[in-house]
Amino acid sequence: MNVELKKYLFGSTARQLVYKSLDASMVRSRAIAQNIANVSTPGYQRKEVIFEEKVREALEKKVSGNTTDPNHLPIGPGVDIAKLKPEVYEPLDPTLPGEINNVDIDLENAKLAENQIMYQFGLRFASFEKYMAAIRGQAM
Repeated sequence: MNVELKKYLFGSTARQLVYKSLDASMVRSRAIAQNIANVSTPGYQRKEVIFEEKVREALEKKVSGNTTDPNHLPIGPGVDIAKLKPEVYEPLDPTLPGEINNVDIDLENAKLAENQIMYQFGLRFASFEKYMAAIRGQAM
């Protein structure tokens, strides 16, 4: 495995992204649970969580360079992972009358299953990263 790939997969950016994605997964679980609980509530608008799109946009903007001299100009702002937060919003459907909601129980169950898989993946990646740090003799 080349050095750049190792740095990306096991560096601090990847670690921060994993922990932030676990946070987003917990927020998404709450939103899905609210949607399922309100499947019969008239006028309820389902909630969704935006996080992956924000990460993608932030990483696409990431253009940073290394400065080897204090007189060098910095290249690009980089990505501040700590500022990325999951956002809950209600996708409004103006075609629905007031007494109908926009919750599809099958869709919510599918999203719940997907979210659980992503959460488990994040936990495994985080524990793998801790094992790698222990092997290298580093503290987390």
